[in-house]
Amino acid sequence: MSTPFPFTAVVGQDDLRLALLLNAVSPAVGGVLVRGEKGTAKSTAVRALSALMPEVDVVPGCRFSCDPHSPDPGCPDGPHEPGAGVARPARMVELPVGASEDRLVGALDIERALAEGVKAFEPGLLADAHRGILYVDEVNLLHDHLVDLLLDAAAMGASYVEREGVSVRHASRFLLVGTMNPEEGELRPQLLDRFGLTVEVSASREPDQRVEVVRRRLAHDDDPAGFAARWADEEAAVRARITAARELLPSVRLGDGALRQIAATCAAFEVDGMRADIVMARTATALAAWAGRTDVLAEDVRQAALLALPHRRRRNPFDAPGLDEDKLDETLEEFGGQDGDGGGDDDPDPGPGGPGGPGGQPEPDDAPRGDGDAAARPEAGEGGEPRPSGAGEQSPVRAAEPFRTKVLSVPGLGEGAAGRRSRARTEHGRTTGARRPRGALTKLHLAATVQAAAPHQRARGRSGRGLVVRRDDLRQATREGREGNLVLFVVDASGSMAARQRMGAVKGAVLSLLLDAYQRRDKVGLVTFRGAAADVALPPTSSVDAAAARLESLPTGGRTPLAAGLLRAHEVLRVERLRDPARRALVVVVTDGRATGGPEPVALAGRAARLFAAEGVASVVVDCESGPVRLGLAGRLADELGGTAVTLDELRADAIAGLVRDVQGTRRAA
Repeated sequence: MSTPFPFTAVVGQDDLRLALLLNAVSPAVGGVLVRGEKGTAKSTAVRALSALMPEVDVVPGCRFSCDPHSPDPGCPDGPHEPGAGVARPARMVELPVGASEDRLVGALDIERALAEGVKAFEPGLLADAHRGILYVDEVNLLHDHLVDLLLDAAAMGASYVEREGVSVRHASRFLLVGTMNPEEGELRPQLLDRFGLTVEVSASREPDQRVEVVRRRLAHDDDPAGFAARWADEEAAVRARITAARELLPSVRLGDGALRQIAATCAAFEVDGMRADIVMARTATALAAWAGRTDVLAEDVRQAALLALPHRRRRNPFDAPGLDEDKLDETLEEFGGQDGDGGGDDDPDPGPGGPGGPGGQPEPDDAPRGDGDAAARPEAGEGGEPRPSGAGEQSPVRAAEPFRTKVLSVPGLGEGAAGRRSRARTEHGRTTGARRPRGALTKLHLAATVQAAAPHQRARGRSGRGLVVRRDDLRQATREGREGNLVLFVVDASGSMAARQRMGAVKGAVLSLLLDAYQRRDKVGLVTFRGAAADVALPPTSSVDAAAARLESLPTGGRTPLAAGLLRAHEVLRVERLRDPARRALVVVVTDGRATGGPEPVALAGRAARLFAAEGVASVVVDCESGPVRLGLAGRLADELGGTAVTLDELRADAIAGLVRDVQGTRRAA
């Protein structure tokens, strides 16, 4: 068994370590969501925490880790009589991104349940994690239905498995920790709210600290056991402190003054619902216990707000989480009561490992900006080449206010990743039929199974009430739901689009479609063309935030290499099809339809467009032509693509529906 990196040896990341320790003291805080760039010790710190958790007493032989002093009366392995138990270390269970629903919640032996009426249940990861830690790396990449199951279990403290009238319930209380890289996509706001605390982590820019990180990492890799032994005393001290804080926690007093500050802070930052108030109260109480106090002070409330509110405050769709600390201090001072001075300037506790330990250091001032700053800078062309200057490049224009768009969908029935855009065969959705299972049975179609088994009952010698079911009789339910698509934007940034008011409206329309893609769990990509070439401004990604930032910084000017833009988009789709063949694409071309530059630009653009039509790629052309005289070039481009054209005004109108028609149907009509 490998030796984990010691928790107290992690350099910096004070907020991360503090949030994890507070949850170890009080699991009722609700877990931690860790947001940050790759290579910032997110996973290292979480895995190291498990070694600090106090041991738990369990009922011998119970697969669900029941507490021997108060066993779960509904335990599938029960009933258990209260008595002495066996001590074992608290588990840390990792949930893989590609896990199935059965692996998470457990599985029933459907064949035995039908034939014998026996609840033969195989526990899943939620049972393994009971009274321990459940760690989800890249939680933003989990399928939505798995996240829903996970967070429901975390909220209710129990897991329920319902399969065709057979029901199993078991206790499932755990410390939930999720990590994610915002560049790979965000969690839905309602799911963000289910995590008690959130922290932003980033790599230090201090050379001395970076040197220490490398030194400790290399020392651990060279001799893991020896390195862990050098930190054993610090680890033991933190473990003892967690135990002491847990024992002190019931004695901590949360006075009316602190409660008023909590309520005022949540109201000032306009958080929805009351979960934020409750989480702040529990966090402030845990902070006091961690500091060895029985009274909650103003600095506890301040630190609790910094950990519990950034992901809950109301914000625009593409804004990164963050908190205005000046506003926080003003609110605390205004509503300061007898339980604290309202200042909150002092560090409540230096934490383990000296002044650099997790003692409540405020978030860095640049945390809310994340990686958007780099994305917001005007860039050179792909590969570092300078952008063609063309005929008078203009500086970037701000996008107009986004609006709600109608649904654009890909025709037909796909089999891509779960989402909310186009029809697809999925594991979750309405049942549309049955088939023989390929591999393990996941969703039983009961009626079809009974129908397959019924004709053979006499031959199988049925004599009792139970149905004699063989594996060949089992039928898998086929279901239809929704999938996420790759929405590839091909945006004309040439001089013909450069009128400032017009380009602002174009960017506003694309931003609206990006917001729709975020809500429907799509991947997005951005190709722009201007001057003499086309650039992949953003390769296909799940981070809609990054696409919005690139769009905001998009300059305009020069000629209109429409063919180059279409050919570059075609190449992007070809590469992405190799990476993810099940994900279908929707190409959204934003242009006025003009093509200039080079020999026969119009004919070349037509040939490029017909490549998409030949492959059946669903497409929409957003016609940006304006003025009293219109050439209708965007409509002709849509015909060449085998897609549909829609104007900017129509994009926001209620009357449009089904903008993407079946490509073959469109071609037949033509």
